[in-house]
Amino acid sequence: MKVRIATFNAENLFARFRFKGMPERYRKPDGSWGIRYRPYTPEELREVVQEGWKVDKTKFSPFGEEDRQLTGQAMRGVRADILGLQEVEGLDALKRFVGEFLRGSDYTYKVVIDGNDPRLIDVALVSKYPFAYIRTHQFERAPGGKSFVFSRDCLEVGLQLSQHTILPVFVNHFKSMVGGRAQTMARRRLQAEAVVRILKERFGNDPGEAAWVVLGDLNDYLPSPGLEPLLGQPWAENVVARLPQPERWTHYYDDRQEYKQLDYLVLSKVLARANPQAVPEIERRGMPKRATEYTGPRFEGVGRNEPKASDHCPVVIEIAV
Repeated sequence: MKVRIATFNAENLFARFRFKGMPERYRKPDGSWGIRYRPYTPEELREVVQEGWKVDKTKFSPFGEEDRQLTGQAMRGVRADILGLQEVEGLDALKRFVGEFLRGSDYTYKVVIDGNDPRLIDVALVSKYPFAYIRTHQFERAPGGKSFVFSRDCLEVGLQLSQHTILPVFVNHFKSMVGGRAQTMARRRLQAEAVVRILKERFGNDPGEAAWVVLGDLNDYLPSPGLEPLLGQPWAENVVARLPQPERWTHYYDDRQEYKQLDYLVLSKVLARANPQAVPEIERRGMPKRATEYTGPRFEGVGRNEPKASDHCPVVIEIAV
């Protein structure tokens, strides 16, 4: 049977608000004072969320419906049967989003398990196929046990494709490059090594002989010492690499005018070999117009900066399982 499997960092898929950042005064060119927002430090984020859902409008702002409409259009655009998501507030937010913006999509099955992120952005999965099992790996500890390995989680979901076929899918969102790519590389490497360890524990020393998919926003581009422990394995294939190099980008970073692949679909060796002609598709119609490298059509309403579907592109592949 053939299934379409996708990944998408939906960028702060919150039902109620987004984190603005810490307000700071600054002097405008005309001499007057204005307010701008810088990213929170980890300590400030903990303080923001420690009182639960008490909304302080200096720290949060509501999401516009235009953004969510475009996010939904991007998800519809990949026509996925199984869709792994990053940056989801929680199960209630996901159910509300699917009900409002993906009505009729047949995503009957949904899962979010609260993970380790202080911003409350979690990994999630929606599916047209039922779940055979769900397993969280958020409690994996780094050497010495002082911290959790995963910034969010490595969410494992077994999809019941048929009576006798269960496909394990591992949804990830690795440590971001905020603070510097080199400075955060070790954490991503630790996370990649943990995914490899989980796969070997589940499927033996040659995990590629089993059918599975690892997907998600791995928050780094190739070549990467941080991702090499996973993507360098002979028993796994980053199938986005089947596209020509200029077509692989999934994220646009405005500050540096960078187009990079941060989002990955990784198939086990047995799945990759069974689908030698399968090529991923990258849905870019929801990207803001500032990403001028993309010259194709966009969804109606996309702006130069806002509104947009996300700062990432959904990536999908159709494979026989």
